[in-house]
Amino acid sequence: MNTNFDKSIVLQKKINQLIPGGAHTYAKGEDQFPEQCPVIIDRGKGCRVWDVDDNEYIEYGMGLRAVILGHGYEPVVEAAYRQALLGNNFVRPAAIEAEVAEHLVNLIDSAEMVKFAKNGSDVTTAAVKLARAYTGRDLVAICGDQPFFSVDDWFIGATPMDAGIPQVTKDLTVKFYYNNLDSVQALFNQYPNQIACLIMEAEKYDLPENNFLHEVHRLCRENGALFILDEMITGFRYHLRGAQKLFGLDPDLSTFGKAMGNGFAIAALVGKREYMQLGDLYHSGEKVFLLSTTHAAEGPGLAATLETMKIFERENVTEFLLNQGERLTAGINQAITEHQLEDYFGVIGRPCNLVYFTRDQDKKSSQIFRTLFLQETIKRGLLIPNLIVSFAHSDKDIDQTIESIAEALYVYRRAIDEGIEKYLLSRPVKPVVRRYN
Repeated sequence: MNTNFDKSIVLQKKINQLIPGGAHTYAKGEDQFPEQCPVIIDRGKGCRVWDVDDNEYIEYGMGLRAVILGHGYEPVVEAAYRQALLGNNFVRPAAIEAEVAEHLVNLIDSAEMVKFAKNGSDVTTAAVKLARAYTGRDLVAICGDQPFFSVDDWFIGATPMDAGIPQVTKDLTVKFYYNNLDSVQALFNQYPNQIACLIMEAEKYDLPENNFLHEVHRLCRENGALFILDEMITGFRYHLRGAQKLFGLDPDLSTFGKAMGNGFAIAALVGKREYMQLGDLYHSGEKVFLLSTTHAAEGPGLAATLETMKIFERENVTEFLLNQGERLTAGINQAITEHQLEDYFGVIGRPCNLVYFTRDQDKKSSQIFRTLFLQETIKRGLLIPNLIVSFAHSDKDIDQTIESIAEALYVYRRAIDEGIEKYLLSRPVKPVVRRYN
């Protein structure tokens, strides 16, 4: 693939002057990609995107896992368009709000009420607020080896990128670790009757062991803390009815988004009426300012969400994602074996939500080798910060991807043997969350 990035380079310079961080999500920033391959996107269709220089790529980021059916998926776009013609926003609730809420509550077993928003941070923060109001406690327990829950202070204060957040806020968030039940018990022992809630994803890359998820929920019940399941990524991708259905969980509150709208801005807090009604008009206790946003019930986004959920029900999308992810994994693993890279490069995670690791000559995690892999795959027509398959990734797309990755891994092997400085043309990419630039 002959790549020219002249227009992308010019536009990236303009973006950097106008937008702090060069993107509205840090994971899309220029520090996440090789500097020789800026790739500013112009358009997308299915699993393919074209940059402003008209270079074509098979994409495996899929809108940070939000675009699950494919870019420009026509039934979803048409549903949003039809709703837009009826009006985007009104001074009173619209009928579609009840329709979408009812559909979601019928899909998610633990949901009795729902509140919509436009991004995941709003709903996870709302869940934390509800838990604090319900329990009268201040502390929040987060899974310390899961990367992201919110842009808000209660979470970001627990990361290295905590500038501007008061220490008193940081002190209200405590950490436990996945598959380590002792770390959960230790928090409840250290802070008796102080933890309002525990928030986590059901699974990131490691499978739960020793009934971990159910045991965590048990400890929450025994200690009077609410169990909040963040399904922003797992929702609809792992199972039509969420990872909670897959694992047999009954969380007190759950948060959804991303795949639910196929890239349209939507998020949802769902949960038991006992907790959700604290933000209602029909109880006698102190009222919680739960979620109140102008655009939460914007019509086209809700219509896109409803159509996306219906497509999931009709088309068995989750099974397709599983099959394509397995096909991709098998092909990449064969290439890894051929190039004897088992200790240096690998694919991890559930087939519908794959990522890869990159290691250097000393078998240590390496951003430099990640940069090399991105550089070589971009050259070959892949945009692959992760390995996220969509409903639009056909067998032909997967096979083309495997072939291109095999070629990139040949270069990776040469760099392991001969030194990466002979092959890398760029400064290394960096972790998203870090204290200094």
